[in-house]
Amino acid sequence: MDRKVSVIGLGYVGLPVAVAFGNKHQVVAFDINEKRIEELKSGIDHTREITKAELEASDLLITFNPADLKKANFHIVAVPTPIDDANHPDLRPLLSASKTIGEQLKKSEIVVYESTVYPGATEEDCVPVLEKYSGLKCGEDFFVGYSPERINPGDTEHTFTKIKKIIQISVILK
Repeated sequence: MDRKVSVIGLGYVGLPVAVAFGNKHQVVAFDINEKRIEELKSGIDHTREITKAELEASDLLITFNPADLKKANFHIVAVPTPIDDANHPDLRPLLSASKTIGEQLKKSEIVVYESTVYPGATEEDCVPVLEKYSGLKCGEDFFVGYSPERINPGDTEHTFTKIKKIIQISVILK
């Protein structure tokens, strides 16, 4: 099966990931922030990770329309995972992204979480949301993976395309 990639979350992690894949094939580059989408469409990356020329050279469908995620079958989640005042992770962006993907998810698709999370968060927090909103069963109808974030903002030497990545795909049997 040919895989078409989407990247959900176009910040300092997601945008370089989308551009790297977009240099090879079209990528659905999704973010909920309409202002961010308009900036990127104008060639402006306020994170300064990607230049205007790099954006223009990459084949990206830059969008805030969740229905565009149906055009992809391999989804990479790169949304922020902030911490609160007590240093506890705020999973709301991650769970919201999981809901958005779940609403568009089809059989045989793969969802890989690039966002920084604690061990077990993918299976215990994200998968139930994907299953609820898709009506599909993880490990049978779709699959999930986790790939630890490896981007150091502002580091122009060790970019996404120059580092090794490990992706763990989980098969969850219930």
